[in-house]
Amino acid sequence: MPAAEESQGVSKVVDNICKLPPDLLAEACQNILTYLQGQARGVDSTEISDILQKAGVRIDHEALQNMIRFLLLTFRSAGKSSLSGDDLVSKLEGSHKWPKASLQVLHRLWSEHGALVHAQQEVQAMLSIGQLVDLQWKLGMAVSSDTCRSLNSPYVSLLLKIIEPSGQICHRSFEMTIPQFQNFHKQFKEMAAVMETL
Repeated sequence: MPAAEESQGVSKVVDNICKLPPDLLAEACQNILTYLQGQARGVDSTEISDILQKAGVRIDHEALQNMIRFLLLTFRSAGKSSLSGDDLVSKLEGSHKWPKASLQVLHRLWSEHGALVHAQQEVQAMLSIGQLVDLQWKLGMAVSSDTCRSLNSPYVSLLLKIIEPSGQICHRSFEMTIPQFQNFHKQFKEMAAVMETL
């Protein structure tokens, strides 16, 4: 997307946000900030849409999704940069025309919740690990190996596809003897049982 079109798209999103009455903007932002503080599993756009519709504000699904994405990105960026409420408002004012009432809502909410969002981001950065997205395995017969005592021993070859915290996809492969694979399988079953209790 060319820069002019992208800027025009962002301006439209900002315009839609600015059309929201301050109380509804505050409620939508509160929903987003709750998620960014690790107190919710996600941002429920249906819930936000219901709140807006009950107040008589009609907005299509795509426009609402774009508003949520913009606010998520704005708050995440402010959290990573440890911006104060004043800094956030200055940054927003410099990029688009915002009504004073909208900026006051964003300033108040960020002043109240910004430190918690920043702390949650720090914790996530320390705990960030890759996410397993695919696991492939195949059974083979060893013709030569450093770990098998005798040739013609069966082995299991595993290929893991992992999305790293940076978003990059990497592949890891390794081989195991049948007893090693059985132990690996047992550990996976135990992990699954523990995860079901969470």
